Amino acid sequence: MEERLQKVLAEAGIASRRKCEEIITAGRVQINGEVVKTLGVKVDPELDEIQVDGRYINQQTKIYVLLNKPKGVITSSADPGGRKVVTDFLPGIKERVYPVGRLDYDTEGLLLLTNDGEFAHLLTHPKHHVPRTYQATVKGVPHGTILDKLRNGIQLEDGMTSPAEVEYADVNPQKNESIIQITIYEGRNRQVRRMFEAVSFPVTRLRRIKFGPLFLQGVPRGKYRHLTPAEVKELKEEALSTHNIQKGQ
Repeated sequence: MEERLQKVLAEAGIASRRKCEEIITAGRVQINGEVVKTLGVKVDPELDEIQVDGRYINQQTKIYVLLNKPKGVITSSADPGGRKVVTDFLPGIKERVYPVGRLDYDTEGLLLLTNDGEFAHLLTHPKHHVPRTYQATVKGVPHGTILDKLRNGIQLEDGMTSPAEVEYADVNPQKNESIIQITIYEGRNRQVRRMFEAVSFPVTRLRRIKFGPLFLQGVPRGKYRHLTPAEVKELKEEALSTHNIQKGQ
């Protein structure tokens, strides 16, 4: 059955569909030995020989993984400097998977990995607003007015943040620190850390504990588990439902 080339590449785990379009127009794809740069070309993955950067692609079984990422690990599949990467913690998974979004080097917790480019694109596209919940340990004890600022939106160098859900999880007066639970609906770079820095309460530890309907509970640090088909379906449905809410449907 013929399908659009960028869709076939995404389903083979090459990258998201949009990134696959860039790969095609850059001349990195060959079909039956000929370079193709035109978007919309249709191929039959069972009959056509498709190469990306000289390597043949294969239609792979879809893999969906929830990893409890440790601190001090790079959210990547490789690092030229030889530092540990998240895929080092996936023994037994032979398929090439890549992270859905990112967690900073010093941030730990729930990270999804997959070889399903369409799934990754759905969850990370800004229009879908899938909620992400973090536990942030901060220096000091922010008052309610400070938390209200975070709830209403903070002006950062790349614009105003969307409203967030914020509440105390714990307070330790002896250490002069607090644990704040915050749920955001965006995926900007280092967003949670920058939000707290903007209100002068720097983060000393950050852990993602929830992504959409998925919780971190039950997965030890540095370990992973496969998502169930029901969980994958629920994630997709939540991403689409948040998009519809945003559109006012």
